[in-house]
Amino acid sequence: MKIITLEEHYSDQRIMDANRAFQGERPKMTPEQEEAMKFLMSRAFPGPELLDFDARLQYMDENRIDMQVLSFTTPVTDAVPAQDAVRICRQANDITKQHMEEHPDRFAGFASLPMADPKAAAEELERCVKDLGFVGTMLAGRQKGRFFNEAEFLPVFEKAAGLHVPVYFHPALIPMDVQQSNYMSDAYSYIVGSEFASAGYGWHSEVGIQIVRMILSGIFDRLPELNFICGHWGETIPCFLDRMDAILDQSITGLQKTISEYYREHVYITPSGILSTDQLEYIVKRMGADHVLYAVDYPYLKPDNVYEFLTESSLTQEEIELIAHKNAERLLNL
Repeated sequence: MKIITLEEHYSDQRIMDANRAFQGERPKMTPEQEEAMKFLMSRAFPGPELLDFDARLQYMDENRIDMQVLSFTTPVTDAVPAQDAVRICRQANDITKQHMEEHPDRFAGFASLPMADPKAAAEELERCVKDLGFVGTMLAGRQKGRFFNEAEFLPVFEKAAGLHVPVYFHPALIPMDVQQSNYMSDAYSYIVGSEFASAGYGWHSEVGIQIVRMILSGIFDRLPELNFICGHWGETIPCFLDRMDAILDQSITGLQKTISEYYREHVYITPSGILSTDQLEYIVKRMGADHVLYAVDYPYLKPDNVYEFLTESSLTQEEIELIAHKNAERLLNL
């Protein structure tokens, strides 16, 4: 059985150096904040595997992963001016293409886009798909605090729909004011609050909100060919679909369909390496196996039961193969 995984990150020293030039001076921190920052950075950079493709290929072979869809780990930050973001993203995508050419049967690519300049981002997506053979794009977090349902970002989604490639929404650092108001407290340490605001919950809440905002904006009425991918078993949204249908009903949204109808038709879900059998069975029941894809979140997570998680599940062989590779082949035009 073939396995294709979609949320597989890497980096390159050249892109890291290019970004570093725009970081500026770090704000002054308290000793507690300094300690938390060191701890969080030790988790944020998962070691040499982020840069080491020999180790990557070895992991893939050991876990029977036939292909990874590569994505850069935050190649462009909010601090980078639009013109420089365009240049850095273009360089990042060219590097991804090099890895694809070196191992054409093992790697595909998601485009990194300079969302600070949506018109340029749409043009770069077209270059990546038409000239470089990429299979979609991955967007992380917000752009300068703005969610992507805002009208200024529409050219990117119009381009993705026209090219018939999906947009993968991925977590990123959330705004500091949101971190402070929602996640920090004197009742627990700064480290706990920082983790609560990031991979512990905050990141995932933000992506779930992002997807629902996109739906409520009427994006799928306007672009019925558009599709999204959402990791971490749907970032909590699948279990709230019935509630949102009841409260955010068509009488107030003015949309052509219910939220759950849009979600089940246009959103594809991955586990992002959270290999929980209970969640797998729940998501297949809620979404159907034809809207579930596979993702490991390498190298941030490196589970050693990638193959067995599917083959030893209660799913049928047809459902297993859909999730393992057939859905990806169809959605990504592989």
